[in-house]
Amino acid sequence: MPGVYHLLLRKKNTTMPSLDISNKPDLQQLDNGLNTARKELLTRYDLKDSGSEIEFDKKNSSIKITSDIEMHVDAVVDIIISRCIKQGFDAMSFDLTDTPQASGKTVIKSIKIKEGIDKETSKKITKKIKDSGLKVQPAIMDDIIRVSSKKIDDLQAVMALCRREDFGVPLQFGNMKS
Repeated sequence: MPGVYHLLLRKKNTTMPSLDISNKPDLQQLDNGLNTARKELLTRYDLKDSGSEIEFDKKNSSIKITSDIEMHVDAVVDIIISRCIKQGFDAMSFDLTDTPQASGKTVIKSIKIKEGIDKETSKKITKKIKDSGLKVQPAIMDDIIRVSSKKIDDLQAVMALCRREDFGVPLQFGNMKS
């Protein structure tokens, strides 16, 4: 029977080390940054009577900014970005492509929070990993990239490679299994 036990142990340890590359921003850090931004709105002299407001929709991962003029909306966006960065939230997670829309006497701007890795970015990341010459196997799985290798050192080299490059989205590395 000792032979069977050793075979079971060998079979259990045959999985290859793997790592997941994803983009899942920490919404609690974002909420903390938005709360400090709201406090700053109350104390800023130039924004005191502007009627500026910040609303955070956790379900849709979006921020809605309302103010009286577009210049104040831009100032509020700058406050949000600086406060969220100080809380440790990555500024690349903000999708600032939406233009402010006038609605009566107010101007409204919506900022989406980027979550997940889109297909084009996933392809760029996997191409970069494959072109690096490391002995790893990247695989795109929905909005994450799973990288497998025989050595953990290769996975750490992939992490370093991805940190050096700018892919337009913040990357988190997790679920590392050995």
